[in-house]
Amino acid sequence: MINSNANLNPKLFDKDIEQVPSRNGYGEGLVAAGEENPNVVALCADLTESTRTQAFKDKFPERFIEMGVAEQNLATVASGMAAAGKVPFITSYAMFSPGRNWEQTRTTICYNDQPVKIIGSHAGISVGPDGATHQALEDMAITRVLPNMVVICPCDAIEAKKATLAIAKTKEPSYIRLSREKVPVITTENTPFEIGKAEVFNDGKDVAIIACGQMVYRSLLAAKKLEESKISVRVINCHTIKPLDNTTILKAAEDCGAIVTAEEHQVNGGLGSAVAELVSQHFPVPMKIIGVEDRFGESGEPNELLEKFGLTKDAIIKAVTSVLRMKEK
Repeated sequence: MINSNANLNPKLFDKDIEQVPSRNGYGEGLVAAGEENPNVVALCADLTESTRTQAFKDKFPERFIEMGVAEQNLATVASGMAAAGKVPFITSYAMFSPGRNWEQTRTTICYNDQPVKIIGSHAGISVGPDGATHQALEDMAITRVLPNMVVICPCDAIEAKKATLAIAKTKEPSYIRLSREKVPVITTENTPFEIGKAEVFNDGKDVAIIACGQMVYRSLLAAKKLEESKISVRVINCHTIKPLDNTTILKAAEDCGAIVTAEEHQVNGGLGSAVAELVSQHFPVPMKIIGVEDRFGESGEPNELLEKFGLTKDAIIKAVTSVLRMKEK
């Protein structure tokens, strides 16, 4: 049963639901953040248009710095600007930032606790034909392990805009993970968003599906199908991987007694690992993790890759069936 408090898109289950890359929401949010705060600045590593930083550059050219193909400098310069009172947003493909500049992110940004906002675009397997070298499947793992870092994976473009505006107001280093490919717009302007607060999109009591990014939409589709078999499914949009919403997740474990997580990321180190770390220590329940199974990506069309790597509605349904069997034992 869709939670009325979630204020989701009324066309959620329509075949013609609007689809927009989540990176577009970042571009809109960055301009809005710049309008609100003159200290907001943007830096990019020669991917200004692809990362949707172009609109900010056009509106605030004096507050934009093109770093060129130099991702390590991207991080260190931004850290210095943050120390001087600016609110720097740095963007590149996720494979290069936070991928290539992880050490600089660790030492100059997180160790110094500077409020640099890292935006990793083109994340996940759905980058498509660019292939394994450009498909960031480890980015949530390498960022959430860093002290002081906030990690967010929005479910759509509207949520990406809200997340961008939210981190512009915080004092912590932050990472937002974005998609290249269009994803269904499942939220609205009235859908709640708060850093560190997961949202229950579909209420249920038999099993909880905890998802992030575009896997939230697939989880809702799975829940709708499962409800035809009288299986009551709670779907949680866990957009903030760190800090994790311990309260909402542990309540789901207690209420439902079984959990499936879903993410467009390696099964190791991402959302599923974070949830497992929490529930195993406080309220252990049967659990399955849907994600990329310890392998690199490959070239292909986005939907073909999602199907091949098991990031689908049907895979979620199969995992739910499995944890329910485990729950009954």
